[in-house]
Amino acid sequence: MVDLELRHLRTLVAIAEEGTFGRAADRLGYTQSSVSQQVAALEKAVGGAVFDRPGGPRPVRVTPLGEVILAHGREVLAKAGALADAVDRFRAGNGRIDIGTFPGATRLILPAVMSRLLREHPGCDIRLSEVGPEEPRLGELDLLFHYARIDGDVEHAELLHEPYLLVAAAGTFPEGPVEVAQLDGAPLVAWPANAHQRWLERELIGSGARPRIVFRTAGHDSIVSMVRAGIGSAVLPWLAVYGSEAWSDDRLTLHPLRPSPISIWYLYWPVGRTQSPLAAQAVDIAVECAQELADRM
Repeated sequence: MVDLELRHLRTLVAIAEEGTFGRAADRLGYTQSSVSQQVAALEKAVGGAVFDRPGGPRPVRVTPLGEVILAHGREVLAKAGALADAVDRFRAGNGRIDIGTFPGATRLILPAVMSRLLREHPGCDIRLSEVGPEEPRLGELDLLFHYARIDGDVEHAELLHEPYLLVAAAGTFPEGPVEVAQLDGAPLVAWPANAHQRWLERELIGSGARPRIVFRTAGHDSIVSMVRAGIGSAVLPWLAVYGSEAWSDDRLTLHPLRPSPISIWYLYWPVGRTQSPLAAQAVDIAVECAQELADRM
């Protein structure tokens, strides 16, 4: 087989997804004749037809040979994209940092980290991406903020230990701390059952309270609104209610829990990869910012 070119594979994928040579040409910014020429070159290289062409306005169909080329071609294009990104990262040198984060860190730590980095390294390229709670991976990221331990060849720093509070409608519980066992059978509003919420519910069970979840909704503000409406109480991380109107709302009360579930915030970076000065400085700044938050708690 003669060598294939990436542009031939991109054309194959575009036609398969768009259904016609004309739409594929529009997507790729080519002329339709150019698309036809690339398909002809691809078919010559692989020794057979990759499309059945019924003619007219009917969509083309990928042949069995084309399906084989398509499946492997998508993998090749994905790897080519990763290679291009790695080259960009190399050229950027110490001027680029890729950070994975979650909403709490994005709201409470990253603004200060980014402000200092941009002030001390004007023009640096900081790229943020949201990492979900289910099976987080460091991948090609330089740093990853997360509130659970992750597997793999990683190093980490513990940023802070965040306790949970009970948010309840006024008068539901006596003022002051509440024993977790008092929540056994009490109606609770909670997050959808993601990995972190399942961990929290296991923690409550381990302390003698089997949660009776009466409503689930995403977003701490939404949960607090449901508590305010009298649907049930909620167990939320301290920083989720820090600075919110819940502290001054006379319709709500906030109670320390005994014992309190503790969520640990971590900052991860890869083992064995040379850490740029920018990434190393970001770690130092994040640790300082986390200590300031811990002092407030």
